[in-house]
Amino acid sequence: MLTNNNQIAHRKKILVVFFACVALLVFLFARLVYLMVWRAEYYAAKATELHERERGIKAARGRILDRNGVVLADNRTVCTISVIHNQIQDPEEVIRVLCQELELSEDYVRTRVEKYTSMERIKSNVDKETGDRIREYDLAGVKVDEDYKRYYPYGELGSKVLGFTGGDNQGIIGLEVRYEKYLQGTAGTILTVTDAKGIEVDEEGERRIEPVAGNDLYTSIDYNIQAYATQLALQACAAKEAEGVSIIVMNPQNGEIYAMVNVPEFDLNNPYDLPEGTDENIGSEERQNILNGVWRNGCINDTYEPGSTFKIITAAAGLEEGVVTPQDSFSCPGFIVVDDRRIRCHKVAGHGGETFVQATMNSCNPVFITVGLRLGVDNYYKYFEGFGLKEKTGIDLPGEAGTIMHKKEDMGNVELATVSFGQSFQITPIQLLTTASSIINGGRRITPHFGVKAVDENGEVVEEFSYEVKEGIVSQETSATMREMLEMVVAEGGGINGKVEGFRVGGKTATSQTLPRGSGRYIASFVGFAPADDPQVIAIAIVNNPQGVYYGGQVAAPIVRQLFENILPYLGIMGYNQE
Repeated sequence: MLTNNNQIAHRKKILVVFFACVALLVFLFARLVYLMVWRAEYYAAKATELHERERGIKAARGRILDRNGVVLADNRTVCTISVIHNQIQDPEEVIRVLCQELELSEDYVRTRVEKYTSMERIKSNVDKETGDRIREYDLAGVKVDEDYKRYYPYGELGSKVLGFTGGDNQGIIGLEVRYEKYLQGTAGTILTVTDAKGIEVDEEGERRIEPVAGNDLYTSIDYNIQAYATQLALQACAAKEAEGVSIIVMNPQNGEIYAMVNVPEFDLNNPYDLPEGTDENIGSEERQNILNGVWRNGCINDTYEPGSTFKIITAAAGLEEGVVTPQDSFSCPGFIVVDDRRIRCHKVAGHGGETFVQATMNSCNPVFITVGLRLGVDNYYKYFEGFGLKEKTGIDLPGEAGTIMHKKEDMGNVELATVSFGQSFQITPIQLLTTASSIINGGRRITPHFGVKAVDENGEVVEEFSYEVKEGIVSQETSATMREMLEMVVAEGGGINGKVEGFRVGGKTATSQTLPRGSGRYIASFVGFAPADDPQVIAIAIVNNPQGVYYGGQVAAPIVRQLFENILPYLGIMGYNQE
């Protein structure tokens, strides 16, 4: 009986093993069918990947153009030379040719040729003619791939606005980095089939995934205005032995910037070249600091004390609040005492009796201090913020600096007095010009900008850029009064050197002293706009540390006058004797 039970148990074990084996075979068969039928494409692709070598193809970067279609940033075809260790048949010949054609040391090339990697890059950005010569040698294991290098047809023109690209063709500064996502394009790929040893299978050839070119960027820059403004800046810089000259030209109605100049500029095609006379043996950190200074756009990255051009803001706030009228009378003895501080006028003898219009023409400090004190800290701060001076302008360039201003709670009568005529705080040139625009254009705070639209390689518009506009900065009445007063400044006052024959021009001069006081270093500036009754163009010229005469009316105003004499007719703006 015991024997029969053992036999039955044994048979059960055999059946369990049998059915387990059958189940396993069924599972394996089903899995095999699944892999061979349903996952065939996936594993075929994986197998192909194991035998494919991949090389990137750079996409052509989108161009940057001015408002009239003039190309400011373009591409040139260049080559990248690489070697594939497993495919090289004659390493000595490869080393010899590459040393000769690429003008590289034997040690450098040999190290890379003998390095056992899937692909080793020898040199990028090789001119096409050299690449073509290397290709003609037909050397096994040497690859010559064409790609693109950024090229700037006009060298230094607009360098700190346009920016440049790095070795990977990505934007580094300026518009190149701000509009990177539109300009960069999508890289392509070259795929070659290799055997188990990594040697290309000739019969298989190459498979290409073509790159997609980046979009072109149309800007508000006008090449002719940019070029002429640059010429004027260079002349002024040389004549006055100045450290630098900045000029911005903008449409005050919509914020489109026609030109932005920062002399000295730098060569966009050789952006890493150090200024002439720099010690070449300096360390890498010091070298980078120098380059950062060379690339810096003073119009947006740097702040300064605006001086008397800021009286435009004080006057507008006073008129808007009703604490002053154009006909109000004042008396300037040459100074004003605020609390325990004696603050003098630039005219030591004083201006005597004058109206507010005359005080604006004379750029009289005591009068503007009086207006500021009438406003009071709370009201002045309200207008300072309401005009947008505590915010950045939102210009489409990286690195915009913010206003450096007293905290409201730290602002007493003395601080209010100095701010009222443009001292003891700092703003950027683009901030001053934008705020002045909002005061003369009817009270609309526009956003200064360069980008107009992005267009694909077929000419189709990908995106038209739009920018914020804030209404009601000042009333239409205040804006009209400010235009009239600032026209008088140019017609008969301190800005007379900005006067353009046949055109109605408004403006304001400034001469500010850089810190520390008493250093003998000055900034001369002038803001001008035309036509005065319907402004279509506004400009600012800033001359840093001019030698000799340093007054804004004598140094900066003539720059804007010469600029307007040429660009007003060019822009189709009619003078009063042509209407």
